[in-house]
Amino acid sequence: MRRVAVLIWKELIELKEDRKLFVIVVAAPILQLFMLGYAATTDIRDVPVVVADADRSTASRDLIARFSASPNFTIVGVVGSVSEIDTFLERGRAWMALSIPADYGGALARRQPQTLQLVADGSDANSTNVAMGYATSLIAGYAQALMGPGGSGVAGGSGGAGRPGGIDARVRVWFNPRLESRDFMLPGILALLLLVVTTNLSSMGIVREKELGTLEQLNVTPLRRWELVVGKLLPYALVGMIDVFLVIALAVWWFQVPLRGSLWLLIALTLVYLLSTLGLGLFVSTISATQQQAMMTTIFFFLMPMIYLSGFIFPIENMPAVIQPFTYLMPLRYFLIILRAIFLKGVGIQVLWPQALALAACGLAMLALAIARSSKRAD
Repeated sequence: MRRVAVLIWKELIELKEDRKLFVIVVAAPILQLFMLGYAATTDIRDVPVVVADADRSTASRDLIARFSASPNFTIVGVVGSVSEIDTFLERGRAWMALSIPADYGGALARRQPQTLQLVADGSDANSTNVAMGYATSLIAGYAQALMGPGGSGVAGGSGGAGRPGGIDARVRVWFNPRLESRDFMLPGILALLLLVVTTNLSSMGIVREKELGTLEQLNVTPLRRWELVVGKLLPYALVGMIDVFLVIALAVWWFQVPLRGSLWLLIALTLVYLLSTLGLGLFVSTISATQQQAMMTTIFFFLMPMIYLSGFIFPIENMPAVIQPFTYLMPLRYFLIILRAIFLKGVGIQVLWPQALALAACGLAMLALAIARSSKRAD
């Protein structure tokens, strides 16, 4: 253990002396968390809407006012006919157009059903789907308000919610009642940052010794293979845990992401996750000759497939059936489930033990493969 401790101290001194690397491993995760914390969100706010109001009545102005008062929409223009909305959509000045037909207010006064038309820019399908959902919900609420007790459905809604025998849907959202995508994304960003930092650092550990020629000096030491591996990886695990505490503190206190589960369970399973990330980095270092080669191999052959196939960006359920089995090989998949369950659901190991077991299996397999390929020889 004394030999391992000396090697760990050597690695920490090298990290301290390399000021650029020290800034990257400490400052970069914080900077990325701030950028991704504000940018990586699926929430849509201030959707620009142009209104084609062919009625110009009190009723149409009331509907426009509801859109204007909503934090999800911004009225960028009110025109008199549908033909005038083309310019707004083509130039990107509006994402959506609302068409109010002539005699809209008169039809409402006569209790006649009326139809509203929504025209959306579909070039950004994801944002458009969210915005259409907001608009449909707003119009449905407006129709229900107009309906009143015993009234008839208008404004494009098929009434019934306020009449006897109708359906009154009461929706309750668990775990994320505010429906803030940031609460869902930030735990995933923690897993991603930990993967990038620790894998890149450990992948360059032995390769740096090769480039500097110091691996030959290690050959004449009494270090065994496992002592060399432990001495190389533990410092990077320490750096990773420092980043974990920093990111958790910022996520909870700055971004107000709830941490409903056990912090100690989160730390324990993070250590299990580090077996995979550090083992992966060590494996890359055994198949690379230079630090640049190690970094490129890590990014293109391991990190990017993990990000794409883990469910961080794309839902696994939506992937083709032939690809889904490969996602079980990604430790990031299991850690994402663990993080989001601990942060948002507050569940314990009695629920998360399948993911914890799979994560441990991935980590031990990766570490065993890396140790089997590692050697104290310079070649």
